[in-house]
Amino acid sequence: MKLHTYFRSSASYRVRIALQLKGLPYESVPVHLVRGEQKAQAYAAHVGDTLVPALVTDEGHWLTQSMAIIEYLDETHAKTPLLPGDALGRAHVRALAQMVACEIHPLNNLRVLKYLVHKVCVSDETKTEWYAHWARSGLEAFERQLVLLDAERQAAGLPASLFCWGDAPTLAECCLIPQIYNAQRFNISLDGLPRLMGVVERCNALPAFQQAHPSACPDAE
Repeated sequence: MKLHTYFRSSASYRVRIALQLKGLPYESVPVHLVRGEQKAQAYAAHVGDTLVPALVTDEGHWLTQSMAIIEYLDETHAKTPLLPGDALGRAHVRALAQMVACEIHPLNNLRVLKYLVHKVCVSDETKTEWYAHWARSGLEAFERQLVLLDAERQAAGLPASLFCWGDAPTLAECCLIPQIYNAQRFNISLDGLPRLMGVVERCNALPAFQQAHPSACPDAE
């Protein structure tokens, strides 16, 4: 497989984590977003929204959108499942993942920040305030949801979760860890998020997350 990726892209980072957790070999194909390489015809001819990541399967199919790619990998490679085996668990994990992918990330990605500066003409300070507000409020919501899920497990007589839901990383962690990396880059306070940061600490100790980290990418700058 070939993964078209940018080392700082949160969405690409999610897929790299999934591939590493599953132990799937792939070729990294860097697409430099800041330089606009995603708009080159060789790439744009295959990707309607000209975003990363894009995964080219062994059969030559081009897949886009990180969540869809990860679920495809989960459905086609059973080893190390990234979604629980039960419907309730899958719903909880997908909801956590979507709190990042659908609520936090869209407001803070590169093209939105560039639009704020170049089209809306906000100052760098205002842009940073925008980022901090949506990132912090979203992570606080994620923390509250983890606490609620912990209470649900306790009421049902289930063991406490070591990760977001259960005792192994899931789709939720694939989304959470890149968002935390971005928050740290922008100096967002992560104080007062003990449940969430416990998950982050456990993930960062695992080789799969270390190997997927932006600093480990061939295009890292």
